[in-house]
Amino acid sequence: MLSQPDQAAGSRIQLFLKYAFFLLVAVYIADLFTPLRLHLDSLRYYAIKEWIEAGRPANTEASRDYFPYGYTALLLLFTKLGILKSFSIVLINTIYLFAGLFFLYKVFDKKFSVYLFFILVLINWLFVKFVTHPLSEMQYLFFSLASIYFFYHFTVQKKFQLLLLSLILGWLAFMTRTVGITLIGAIAVGLIWQYRVQQLAFLKKNKILVGAVLVLLTAALIIFSKPLGINHYGGVLSEHFKEAPFFKRISWRFKEWGEIFINTPSNKVIDYVAKAGEFVFILVGLAVFVWFIHRLYFRKNSIPFFIKAYFLFYCLIMFNWPFNDPRFWVPVMPVMAAVLLQLYSGERSQIVRNLFKALFPVYMLLGAFASGYIVYTSFHKELFARTQAKGVYRTEYEMHFFGKPMNDTTKSIDPFVLHVLQKYD
Repeated sequence: MLSQPDQAAGSRIQLFLKYAFFLLVAVYIADLFTPLRLHLDSLRYYAIKEWIEAGRPANTEASRDYFPYGYTALLLLFTKLGILKSFSIVLINTIYLFAGLFFLYKVFDKKFSVYLFFILVLINWLFVKFVTHPLSEMQYLFFSLASIYFFYHFTVQKKFQLLLLSLILGWLAFMTRTVGITLIGAIAVGLIWQYRVQQLAFLKKNKILVGAVLVLLTAALIIFSKPLGINHYGGVLSEHFKEAPFFKRISWRFKEWGEIFINTPSNKVIDYVAKAGEFVFILVGLAVFVWFIHRLYFRKNSIPFFIKAYFLFYCLIMFNWPFNDPRFWVPVMPVMAAVLLQLYSGERSQIVRNLFKALFPVYMLLGAFASGYIVYTSFHKELFARTQAKGVYRTEYEMHFFGKPMNDTTKSIDPFVLHVLQKYD
């Protein structure tokens, strides 16, 4: 039983976490009023939307784009409702994020502090940044975490309706981002594990039927590979594998984990401390990754089997993904945070616990800076134009905000970028 001083300290910590949570909620509310934050992939989504509205003409860039149409469907819906503006995009992203986190917390209910879980995710610079962008991450997050929630309750209650809901949400996640195939795979593995005795008996009795189903599924995958973007992904990956050999991809992944857990983009540090800064991120990422994988897969814990499978499948794709961007981890970062909190609570090594305690204030301070910075730039249009997307669309933003370029190095104006800003901001 806790002594009175321990109880008092615990109460103060909970009070601090509660205030920090509501402060972050205020930050996310302020972010609703940001100008439209463009990203290369955002422009692709808008281009696909307008291509569909134009009747899907052939031989255009949008007609060749391999993005699945799940997020584009949201943009089309908002267009029909007359609300496709920056405010609505950030609002739905915020709702997606908070609802998704709630679903995941209920899977790990009472295993750790709800405030601490929300704070770890909400204060991370990747969420602070990308919740304000018209991108598919938050929609995928919502569908995937809701699918996890319903599948978890199916494993407990054995109700078919819960499994059906989980599968529908998993399909919506897949139609939002193709990486959702990892979630579908995890649910399938979870079902096999849940009913492994019955499955083995069924397989022995119905070998021909099972074989026929597998053949049909393979055929369906081949037939629908083009509309699902699988053909294009295969071509893109084969080309980029030549540019990103195995060890280069591995170093990218560990650097990205360093960026996640230090809670700042590595390029901001490398600009000041040169190449040594990159090694710091790689070493931190490697250390956390090794501890995380060891505790999750090689030590006894109560993490649901299908969540372990989902994270494993996602990692297998990521470690073969020939692009360098920590944004690709956003879909599973809430899962990482929840698993981390549960694993940490059972960590016996005082050295490991002290290292995480030392990293936590750094994580919080850098996250607070990122939160403040994103709000500040939202209300400072000149700075916003210079810094958004590293200034790539500066001229278009200045034309949109001020009616003319405000810099001496004006490049040619991209008419589509300006069109998107004028129409949707």
